[in-house]
Formats: sequence, C-alpha cells, structure tokens
Amino acid sequence: MYLLNLYNCLGTYLVLGAMLFAFGIYGLVSRRTIIGMLIASELILSGASMNFMAFNRFTAPDPTIGQMFTLFIMAIAAAEAAIAVSIVISVYRNYKSIDVEDVVDLHG
Repeated sequence: MYLLNLYNCLGTYLVLGAMLFAFGIYGLVSRRTIIGMLIASELILSGASMNFMAFNRFTAPDPTIGQMFTLFIMAIAAAEAAIAVSIVISVYRNYKSIDVEDVVDLHG
C-alpha cells in the first residue's frame, strides 16, 4: 500500500530530479556529438525544474514562486535549444560533421 502513496512524498520527486540531473551530467561527459550534448543539457534543466516544482509543492507557502522558476527554466531551455540547433547547422555546413572532436579549428 506504501507504493500508492509515493506521489505524496517529497523524497520521491527529489530522487527522480537527481536521477535526471545525473543522467544529464553523464550524457554531457560521454557524448561526442553536439546533438547528444544538447539533449543531455535538456535533461539537466528538467531535473532542476522538477526539484523546483517539488519544493514548491511541499514546502513553499506561496505556490507561484516555484512555478515562476520553472517557467523561467523552460524559457531558457527553449532559447538554448534554438541557438544550439542553429550552431549545429552552421558547424555541419562548414565541417560536414557534428562530432565535437572533428571541429578543431574552433579552439580560441
């Protein structure tokens, strides 16, 4: 019967958010393509957003604070995705590859 009440526990949401964050960090470290890194960064932002909403639901006296943070994170994620896709398209046009190690001319 305890399994049915997992939705009503802060720890469940925090563990799920931490798992999303950890999968995103692992994806950033292990992926070689820019698209894989973009997806991993979206997982990191989703984990942070889930933690904000969990703390908003269980601990915040004002429910709009966590929702505003989450909407702000979603806006940042959308802008990041749009800019990253345009950079990927530009890199692919110039180098015919989206592998990070193939793009060596971009070192500053």
